[in-house]
Amino acid sequence: MASGGGLTVDAGGSVLPRRQDEESFADFAYRVLCDELIVLDIKPGEPLNDEVISRRLGVGRTPIREAMKRLESDHLVVAYPRRGTFAAGVDITDLAEISEIRQLLEPAAAARAARMASPQLRQELRDFAREVGQLLPRMHSQRDLMRLDMRVHRMIYRATGSRHLEEVLIRYDNLATRIWSLVLEKLPPVSEHIAQHIELLECIAEGDSEAAARLTTQHVADFENLIRAVL
Repeated sequence: MASGGGLTVDAGGSVLPRRQDEESFADFAYRVLCDELIVLDIKPGEPLNDEVISRRLGVGRTPIREAMKRLESDHLVVAYPRRGTFAAGVDITDLAEISEIRQLLEPAAAARAARMASPQLRQELRDFAREVGQLLPRMHSQRDLMRLDMRVHRMIYRATGSRHLEEVLIRYDNLATRIWSLVLEKLPPVSEHIAQHIELLECIAEGDSEAAARLTTQHVADFENLIRAVL
């Protein structure tokens, strides 16, 4: 697999991200498979064969197995002895529990990011807020909007400066986004939901921890209400 960023095409004609410079093969496989599992390109219950995935990604089977172990700990795949590994199911009834956990963690993370972000990262947050504002009017794909939402969340998590908190937040955001993906076609355009992030990013960049926590609390609640409205 070529490195250096951007996209590439696999043997079946599917578009894949390229392996980044300094990214291990296991990290690359994890990143690609994680994204496919979150947005349900790999359907719940679908088997994951390491030999097939190895050929598709151009990565050896050992890195694929390493990636599978990480995905299992993230609750994105399930491994059964003598049966193999399968994409985890998506249980709508998990929404309340996931939302409750996110209501506790996400506002605290946004407030911490507002306090802890470095000057360089604050500028990145301002730049990204402008980018989100420019992208939204041109985005009509619900799936593209969903991926933009994930990008915003991951930048905020990184700004907390806590690797452990970042890992936990990503795990629960992934699970929430899988539920989102399951009902994506039933949802009205979610651009307004994503637009809430612009003010949030700006508040974090300016160090306003109280406003960041308040906006995040509202954002997580709006997400749950959006999903429940179509169930």
